[in-house]
Amino acid sequence: MKIENAVVLVTGANRGVGLAFARELLARGARKVYAGARDPAAITQSGVEALRLDVNKPEDVAAAAALASDVTLVINNAGIAQPGGFLAVDSEDVARRIFETNFFAVLRMSKAFAPILKANGGGALLNVLSVASWVNGGELAAYSASKSAAWSLTNALRNELAAQKTQVLGLHMAYVDTDLTRGFDVPKSSPEDIVKRALDGLESGVDEVLADELTLQVKHGMTAARPSYLPQAS
Repeated sequence: MKIENAVVLVTGANRGVGLAFARELLARGARKVYAGARDPAAITQSGVEALRLDVNKPEDVAAAAALASDVTLVINNAGIAQPGGFLAVDSEDVARRIFETNFFAVLRMSKAFAPILKANGGGALLNVLSVASWVNGGELAAYSASKSAAWSLTNALRNELAAQKTQVLGLHMAYVDTDLTRGFDVPKSSPEDIVKRALDGLESGVDEVLADELTLQVKHGMTAARPSYLPQAS
């Protein structure tokens, strides 16, 4: 789909990748950008329509769908992470909390807006995933598992929504320079670079964007003799 004249809703649009999406969408000529956040006062980007949207609250999602009935593109960007492995004492509670935002909220948003996209000609869903969809080293165990589930959800939605001509794109990337990765001393992409590659892919009609070199390497290594999702020799 084309961004020019599109009406877009971005979840988690107050900072990081979500804010970069809002800015780039405006730069590419989107007709309207709904910027969703738990606190609309946190939305400071000019030119957008701030929208109260806690994706974990069904009532907020329903209200957003009622208000933003002109949407042609939904960007499921909101996500959370917490360091720790599955053998940690609190791992079950952590996993439930992370899955609520990173999986169930994406499902909730997709169900709420699929009929709207259909009514508006098909449009598109863009789900922000991760290289962690394919690898899980245990440092961010629940986050990685949630992104694996969200990848599977994205693939299912692509099939379920094909009949209504809704494009579904999965965006995979490694570390991005945002608040979420502030404590990680690793190479990071800028949110702006990731977003530009994502929207280029959306406009070219692809199903999946691998937005940085590490993500490309991991994906291509999935079918190696020693697949990239297994521990590698040091």
